[in-house]
Amino acid sequence: MSRKKNFDRRDVRRKPEERPRRGEDTRAKGTAPVRSSVYGVLPVLEALRANARKIERIIIAEGAREHRLGEILDAARSNGLRVDRVKKEDMTRLVPDGANHQGVIALTASASYATPDEILEPMTETPLLLLLDSVQDPGNLGAILRTAECAGADGVFITERRSAGLTEAAAKTSAGAIEYVKVAKAGNLNRLIEELKEKNIWVVGTSADAKMDHTEWDWTRPSALVLGGEGSGLHRLVAENCDVLVRIPMHGKIESLNVSVAAGVILFEARRQRTVNSLES
Repeated sequence: MSRKKNFDRRDVRRKPEERPRRGEDTRAKGTAPVRSSVYGVLPVLEALRANARKIERIIIAEGAREHRLGEILDAARSNGLRVDRVKKEDMTRLVPDGANHQGVIALTASASYATPDEILEPMTETPLLLLLDSVQDPGNLGAILRTAECAGADGVFITERRSAGLTEAAAKTSAGAIEYVKVAKAGNLNRLIEELKEKNIWVVGTSADAKMDHTEWDWTRPSALVLGGEGSGLHRLVAENCDVLVRIPMHGKIESLNVSVAAGVILFEARRQRTVNSLES
């Protein structure tokens, strides 16, 4: 039996009067590349497999014994890439302080953000998008990108200001997902939300005070999930602009989940519903 519900936007949340002027394009354009190295065995291996950005050379620590280094060396040779071996202590200068490079670094042409249109134009009939309202921790961003890729999300939007970017720390935490997930910056998240509504995409925000559980929403319809930043959650106007707010029920003494964990819970509920729906149809 189908789980679809006859929701109408009038039954959930109306658009507030306060909004950007009609016709004003406040989306961020394609932005400059970020720093140019990837480190860690899995991120480097995924960068080689994806071939999403030009790798200039591979650096491996002398005496490194990680068993998957063989796969990296084979991939480097097949692509005609230069491989240098250096002292382990010299490698620390190429990564952030305290980073675990696992004895391997790829020097690359820097990753670039997608433009909003590169995400919006090729969308499927039932897209699943993720909007991040000022997520500032690069570790959380990387973990969210990993989850988004595994859940099959069509793209991720981050705010242009007060947001973590596609840094090496985010790339490391993403475990290679940064090579596959399209990430764009939104100059004005509320304007982007209005544009998604015009494309008949339902915008679903998260709030601990919401009356609807995340499992009650029909995720088989075109949806954009909006997650708030660490601690503060969604900005007021962003929450008001959402079609509906949902919550993840808490059963312990702590009131909320880490934003990257919340992303996983909701995105995989959306994927579960879509899988069930495809089997029933």
